[in-house]
Amino acid sequence: MAEAILRTVQLTKRFGGLNAVDNVDFDLTEGELVAVIGPNGAGKTTFVNLLAGALRPDTGDVIYDGTSIASRPVHARAMSGITRSFQIASIFPELSVTENVMIAAQAHAGHSFRFWKPVHCEVALHATATECLTSLGLQGHAHRPAWSLSHGEKRLLEIAMALTSKPRVLLLDEPMAGLGIEEARHMINFIRKLKNDYTILLVEHDMDAVFALADRIIVLASGAIVASGTPDEVRIDSEVRRAYLGDDEEV
Repeated sequence: MAEAILRTVQLTKRFGGLNAVDNVDFDLTEGELVAVIGPNGAGKTTFVNLLAGALRPDTGDVIYDGTSIASRPVHARAMSGITRSFQIASIFPELSVTENVMIAAQAHAGHSFRFWKPVHCEVALHATATECLTSLGLQGHAHRPAWSLSHGEKRLLEIAMALTSKPRVLLLDEPMAGLGIEEARHMINFIRKLKNDYTILLVEHDMDAVFALADRIIVLASGAIVASGTPDEVRIDSEVRRAYLGDDEEV
């Protein structure tokens, strides 16, 4: 069995008397796309925050490439190869699409921000931005201000910004949120292409996307894993259907 690139051991995070993440053992093998699903309040976002470094666990461990990273902050994890996108796109609305990606590339490369030298003068950064935008089909919007993009295009831009770091593990936090039917279809196709090059953890409510993309599915409820398996195994799990998918729902 392949060694997990990212795993958790009895990972627990409490808020007051609530175990938001409760003793979770999880593994993500290089090249996999694992989806995490569950009802609102299941602990999905807290779990991603623990993996990304935005939160530290109360007990348990996060292990990346064989090394404990539970005490490492967000920027250290990003520099080591774990990059995250957010439920709400985090962009610079007044800057152009290209400038957004260039700034992300500059930050991930550890360059100092050259306030005395416009970022668009950086030839290498511009090349990186162009490559990322082309891969996402956003090259035609390169000079537009980011605020003028559609919601789906903003989500793609944020992923482009994340990809400038060339991560080993990509944490996608509800990339389908707020997308229309055509935008959702485009996002699913794009994430399917990402699977060829990245190891991905996908947190998502859109079950069409989950079952179309996932190699494995983890189901969280009340902070604990209640089911885990292939899409076909999860689809027919009676406990999952009753607790999340709905007893009578065809999925």
